[in-house]
Amino acid sequence: MASGDRVRGDGRFSVRVFRLMPLDAFILVAVAALAHATWNLIAKRAAHSRHVIWFSSMAEAVLFLPVALWVIHGLSGVFLLATGFLHVLYFDALQQGYRVADLSVVYPLARGSGPLLAFLGAIVALGERPSARGYAGALMITLGVLLLAGFRRGANRAGLFWGLATGLTIACYTLTDGYSVKILLISPFLVEYAGCVFRLFGLSARGWRGRGNLRGEFLLYWRHAVAIAILLPAGYILVLFAMRIAPVSQVAPIREMSMLIAAFFGTRFLGEGYTASRIGGAVLIAGGVAALAAG
Repeated sequence: MASGDRVRGDGRFSVRVFRLMPLDAFILVAVAALAHATWNLIAKRAAHSRHVIWFSSMAEAVLFLPVALWVIHGLSGVFLLATGFLHVLYFDALQQGYRVADLSVVYPLARGSGPLLAFLGAIVALGERPSARGYAGALMITLGVLLLAGFRRGANRAGLFWGLATGLTIACYTLTDGYSVKILLISPFLVEYAGCVFRLFGLSARGWRGRGNLRGEFLLYWRHAVAIAILLPAGYILVLFAMRIAPVSQVAPIREMSMLIAAFFGTRFLGEGYTASRIGGAVLIAGGVAALAAG
């Protein structure tokens, strides 16, 4: 439990006014941000594959099975089922968004609205109490991602819709998983693995319906799937460990350093353009991260 955390008399978890974010937690989130942005770039490049997340879930289930078996112990089944269900919704919304809009629209909007909702949810559901600087930092990050998302006349409304839908699922699974690792003390490895297994079974029906095209699609996208199978769980497990050290309402917004990397990827590798608004958004995100890290 992080410095400043406490359990109230009624058994609910709460947090005092934040102090400087622990350096180890910040490093975990920073590395996770790089991993997260990278697998999203790969997912965007494989957006026309209907089964790449299913392929990657199968690979992850195999790769991380030894670790899951090592850490498994008394389970809180309801929360593991909840996180699995929410992660299925997240991937469905994210991939749908990538089919209809740019990475630099869907990804920043999803990653901005989700942490803002998670920040507010941690205050209500987990009893966390950010400082005034924390509120300011979360607001700066939100405004920054709105600029990065490119809200302008003629913007793709379908992309905006799916970005917000993805953000809502992010907020829900962040709070669920934060409670699981911080209060119930479930292993972060097990939380991520439960999401993977649930996601695998949830997507298997779609895979079976499209089985006629599976072989050709797998041969085309298997490298994308393996890369996602490594980067996705690695990034999220690091975030879950950070949640054990620092408050959820600090970790969730700071995690959005990944949007700075994703904006660069979209410009550098996908030819999605580079504008003054994106520069302003990057500055706001960087300032918000600094404010939250300083507590």
